[in-house]
Amino acid sequence: MGWNMSRWKELPDALDEQGRQLVIQLRRLKDHSGLSLASLETKTGYSRSSWERYLNGKALPPRPAVEELARVVGVEPTRLLALREVAEETWRSEPAARDDPPPAPRSPRPAVLVGLLTAAVLGALLVGLMVLAPWEDEGNDDRAAPGPGSSVTASPGGAFVYKPGKTYPCTVKRYDGQLYAGYSTTVTAVLSQPGWDVVEAQCLLTEKGFDPGGADGVYGENTTRAVKRLQEKAGLGKDGIVGPRTWRVLRG
Repeated sequence: MGWNMSRWKELPDALDEQGRQLVIQLRRLKDHSGLSLASLETKTGYSRSSWERYLNGKALPPRPAVEELARVVGVEPTRLLALREVAEETWRSEPAARDDPPPAPRSPRPAVLVGLLTAAVLGALLVGLMVLAPWEDEGNDDRAAPGPGSSVTASPGGAFVYKPGKTYPCTVKRYDGQLYAGYSTTVTAVLSQPGWDVVEAQCLLTEKGFDPGGADGVYGENTTRAVKRLQEKAGLGKDGIVGPRTWRVLRG
């Protein structure tokens, strides 16, 4: 019989929110199935000790392990895989135990630290202004998104409103080695709902030669097919989901 949620060990403090959500969902699936760790070993091909590590947040479960767990418990794996992809970007395993802790790094001198912080802030502001500035179509109020990572929102004056059913023009430019279409600067959003992030992805797909059927902000069948073709060419898992890995290909 599987463990109850109340009997699970507390997750490591070093595990961030994305990693916690992934482990919690995996734990719920196991508890719902009623399978023991030994049964999971038999049915998935991953050892009992491996599942103990995955389900206690000590190691990021590999993609095939997530797929096998979903198969065994009879659920569709797409959302789990998307959650795993987001968690992978910031996953932190527990540090290995040491007999002697390493010496603390020497702090930089105050003047050097202030100089580095100032340069970093100014650089970030400059890149942000360049990326978010509307492209040449200055007369079109719908042309640029209201800010980084924004979706269906509006500014006080009513400008920059995402309008369902409208097809947006695509003008892709490269800044600091990354491609941008002027609608969103996200590199991590997992796309599902209509909005500016989808318009951005559709423009970048078109730029890469994978036609999504227009940049209308709707993540439909045409966009999903275009994403799968891009993923196949890039050697990624062909799931049709735009997450951090696919954004890296689109921005590159």
